[in-house]
Amino acid sequence: MSEPSAQVPAVASVGSGASTVPARRFPRPALSTLGLSPGKRTRLKHLLYDHGPGGGTLLILPIDQGLEHGPIDFFDNPDSLDPKYQYDLARDGRFSAIALHIGLAEKYFHEYAGDVPLILKINGKTAIPSDAQAFSALTGSVEDAVRLGADAVGYTVYVGSPSQDRDFAQFSQVREDADRFGMPLIVWAYPRGEAVAKKGGREGLYAIDYAARVALELGADIVKVNYPVASAKDAEAPPPYNTLHLSPDGAFRKVVESAGRALVLVSGGEKVGDDQLLTKVRSSMDAGATGVIFGRNLWQRHRDEALRVTRELHAIFREYAQPSA
Repeated sequence: MSEPSAQVPAVASVGSGASTVPARRFPRPALSTLGLSPGKRTRLKHLLYDHGPGGGTLLILPIDQGLEHGPIDFFDNPDSLDPKYQYDLARDGRFSAIALHIGLAEKYFHEYAGDVPLILKINGKTAIPSDAQAFSALTGSVEDAVRLGADAVGYTVYVGSPSQDRDFAQFSQVREDADRFGMPLIVWAYPRGEAVAKKGGREGLYAIDYAARVALELGADIVKVNYPVASAKDAEAPPPYNTLHLSPDGAFRKVVESAGRALVLVSGGEKVGDDQLLTKVRSSMDAGATGVIFGRNLWQRHRDEALRVTRELHAIFREYAQPSA
């Protein structure tokens, strides 16, 4: 089957939704172009077409924040402290997958196996130490993911951290294992460290664009990135980034292009209002993203509200469906 043509005219909401501007819709890479082994392609196709919104899109619910941020994230919605709350949300909201660490997989996933696809996050760290030398140690393995019936593994790389040399070495072994077991590899590509802070900051285009490219170069099948945020710090980025004046949509399109033949997921970050959330989704998908990985923006909402937002996300993703290739 052929891919949709590039630059199909579309309309994207801007700001509060009171007005719209013309946008360009860019195609996502087809599975047939990604160089995947049969095992990886089978598992990834399962996520992209058999669960969630389908049509080659991804709607992923991450609940790794309990390790990464601590219980503080659950105070907004106390029900979410119980992992079963998020599992139920992932099942009832028809998510493509749920992403979490091994403890939550070992103790809860058996009740949802076959109904909610699993992405096993296999490294992590707490928020207690400084991020100056950020590094996420292994908390699980690709073999654990296979044993549990996962469809992919997740790994965080801290690009720019002084610890990135041992991070890259650790990742290299994970990548080899993922290739050996036919397991798709999703990289959380996060800029961190003092050097990043001095070059425009970790939310700037330079850092996020670089992180997306690093993930591709290291062997990611899918890369998870934050949406670039323009600020006065951009003037501190290396040339030519310090003189670029791209729209938010244009900046994210640059990141997608740098990710090449790695599919791109957009991180949700902190909880925001509905209009801002849905505008972010549309602009990301117009730029060629494959989907979103939203945690706090959904499970920090009460269940009925979260399911309502999820239905709106499904409706948006249907507009971006493309055939399997």
